[in-house]
Amino acid sequence: MTFAELVDRVASKGPFQFLHTVLLGLPILSMANHNLLQIFTAATPAHHCRPPPNASAGPWVLPMGPNEKPEPCLRFVYPPNASLPNDTQGATEPCLDGWTYDVSTRDSIVTEWDLVCNSNKLKEMAQSIFMAGILIGGLVLGDLSDRFGRKPILTCSYLLLAASGSGAAFSPTLPIYSVFRFLCGCGISGITLSTTILSVEWVSTRMRAVKSISLGYFYTSGQFILPGLAYAIPQWRWLQLTVSIPFFAFFLLSWWLPESIRWMILSGRSSKALKTFRQVAAFNGKKEEGEKLSLEEIKLNLQKEITLAKAKHSIADLFRTPILRRVTFCLSLAWFSTGFAYYSLAMGVEEFGVNLYVLQLIFGGVDVPAKFITMVSISYLGRHTTEAVVLLLAGGCILSLIFVPSDLLTLRTVLAVFGKGCLSSSFSCLFLYTSELYPTVIRQTGMGINNLWTRVGSMTAPLVKITGELKPFIPNVIFGTIALLGGSAALFLPETLNRPLPETVEDLENWSLQAKEPKQEPEAENTSQRISLQPCELGLGPN
Repeated sequence: MTFAELVDRVASKGPFQFLHTVLLGLPILSMANHNLLQIFTAATPAHHCRPPPNASAGPWVLPMGPNEKPEPCLRFVYPPNASLPNDTQGATEPCLDGWTYDVSTRDSIVTEWDLVCNSNKLKEMAQSIFMAGILIGGLVLGDLSDRFGRKPILTCSYLLLAASGSGAAFSPTLPIYSVFRFLCGCGISGITLSTTILSVEWVSTRMRAVKSISLGYFYTSGQFILPGLAYAIPQWRWLQLTVSIPFFAFFLLSWWLPESIRWMILSGRSSKALKTFRQVAAFNGKKEEGEKLSLEEIKLNLQKEITLAKAKHSIADLFRTPILRRVTFCLSLAWFSTGFAYYSLAMGVEEFGVNLYVLQLIFGGVDVPAKFITMVSISYLGRHTTEAVVLLLAGGCILSLIFVPSDLLTLRTVLAVFGKGCLSSSFSCLFLYTSELYPTVIRQTGMGINNLWTRVGSMTAPLVKITGELKPFIPNVIFGTIALLGGSAALFLPETLNRPLPETVEDLENWSLQAKEPKQEPEAENTSQRISLQPCELGLGPN
């Protein structure tokens, strides 16, 4: 009997699973608010130069831009009706006395700290710092969770996100705000890592996909909630505080969540693992089944995992053989391009000239059919085909935006929404595909490295947007080209549909050779071992 079958027999169905999903899902729902928060808290309203203090009474005429709107970053040195030589009447200068903003709808960090004109790069820098927090948090908290357990890191991550998010709401300056946002990113990464592991442990193999999809839809639902909150709370500080306070409650509720059984056994806490097993069985009305369990039975069912855990493997093992080098390189490029292009669209909502709140609802809504279509596609067409097609389509959509005039708002919006849906599908496919391509002995290492690449991509995306100051089309050329490269790299990955999971590197090499032969039906016991994880932009959220 495998460990998954042991869980299925004793405690895999009942009220505990429902409550466990809700307790893990509610923070994921709120986490979407933090991942996409700067769409609203860093919105740039219409603005123009403030007249000089000694300006005469009456309207101060501003130079007009090419779109017949006041120039946002220049003003006349002298009033146009001043009695001056013709060669000086049209002279302009930067906004030396600040800006006047249209704050009729909402304020933001842009209006508070004047992140416009020459300082507009600081807005994108703040988002990159947040993404850097997710990157660093994954490296640090991932190692700590292996040492101290999944539950303590999850609990501390809830508290970290609550405290740092609230601190950001009271930040007096942009540097302090950026530090708190960096810590928010670290907390989000810790939540994502621990939730991914804990979410699939207490359900049977058949129900893993259902629970993972459920948590993914919690994240999607969060994308619907954020526009409503932002519309109801136009002050950025209050909005920041509102999305952070719930994590204090999640911090308290997380004490009810049980620790990972596998981690406890592998860490020598077998007695506590048995006690937890019996408590869950009793909660589900299977107290007698729980009492029949013994330490010897649990250890026996985890013997294979204990043996594999004792084997030491490093990042270098991902490059030791040709097949692993190919898999690692192609997956890394696919993960990087997905995170890179996803956040270019997700965080660029205001660039499409459509109502910010409505467009964010549409951007969130496209994830619902995207996840469903992806599940159907990877089940029938395969992972290889699905991943390549969605990334190639996403890259095509982004490059198409270069050739669509800015006044065709509807067409630009359709292309952006379709591209964002394709990238959401790519995330969904990659989590499953990556877990099936790497052997068990280095699967966690492979998942960690590829997750690192998607964080690097999401951190780099805001910085690439700054190149738009040189030529407006440059960012889309970069984003679209990288997405096409990621889709092309996916074409070189082997198919995993209806293939058993490799346990060792040798298994992967034998399996890759068999993949070139006609497909055969796998044994039932191997089929039952297939891992099925969904993202969510659990991370994925990006976060």
